[in-house]
Amino acid sequence: MGRVLTIGEFSRLTHLSIRTLRRYHEAGLLEPAHVDPSSGYRYYDPGQIPAAQVISRLRELDVPLADVRRILLTPDPTVRAHLVGEHLQRLKDQLSRTQAAVASLQRLLRPEPAGVAVELRHAPARRVAAVRGTVTHEEVLPWYAGAMAELDAVVDAPAGPPGGLYDNALFSEGRGNVLVYVPVAAPVPDLGRVHGTELPSAELAVTVHPGTHDTIDVTYGELGRWVADHALAVAGPVRETYLVGPRDTPAADRWRTEIGWPVFRVADAGPRPV
Repeated sequence: MGRVLTIGEFSRLTHLSIRTLRRYHEAGLLEPAHVDPSSGYRYYDPGQIPAAQVISRLRELDVPLADVRRILLTPDPTVRAHLVGEHLQRLKDQLSRTQAAVASLQRLLRPEPAGVAVELRHAPARRVAAVRGTVTHEEVLPWYAGAMAELDAVVDAPAGPPGGLYDNALFSEGRGNVLVYVPVAAPVPDLGRVHGTELPSAELAVTVHPGTHDTIDVTYGELGRWVADHALAVAGPVRETYLVGPRDTPAADRWRTEIGWPVFRVADAGPRPV
């Protein structure tokens, strides 16, 4: 056996505490090169330093111990890269959720919320090409992307911006019916999930959410409060119209999403302040 390092020396070289090294040993992540049978002292080989540093970096990324062990025991570098990549994607998703929550909180905690401008509007019936499905709240974004790709393949020249109808159950139960569409001037052939249909007319309380979708829940809340305060709400799916969105520009500050909340028919429809 060549030169070995005491656990204290190995700790200083790797910046891992003695307690952490003991835990890694007990978890089977980093076995000492030698354990003295009489004293129980742990000794490490200098060649184990890179492995210890890899474990340290993975743990800094909050990779669970069990997953660290899988990564270390996998001989195929491609599989190892895939395992690490999966965790990095989870971190990115978590970061996106955190950023969205922070943005919503910052807007909600403003000393004097600006409120939203609400317009009561009659939306006439219109012909659309659509894709319909039942999805969970977590599935909406990838499902929407797939549905819009199919619509793009069928409809060459939409007659207006795309939109969607979202059942109340999607928000209240976490799963519900969704219909995304693009307006069309003439009937379109049914192809795959794409079918032609007519959106029924509706009376809507409408507002426009500016910017990133991370804070759209706040706009929903402000619009919903306005509708509730005016005792106008009726059952029916919420309508969204994507006036400007990621499909048009990567600049999130230019995005505009119109939200239409179904309401009772009002004769003197027009812009109303919150």
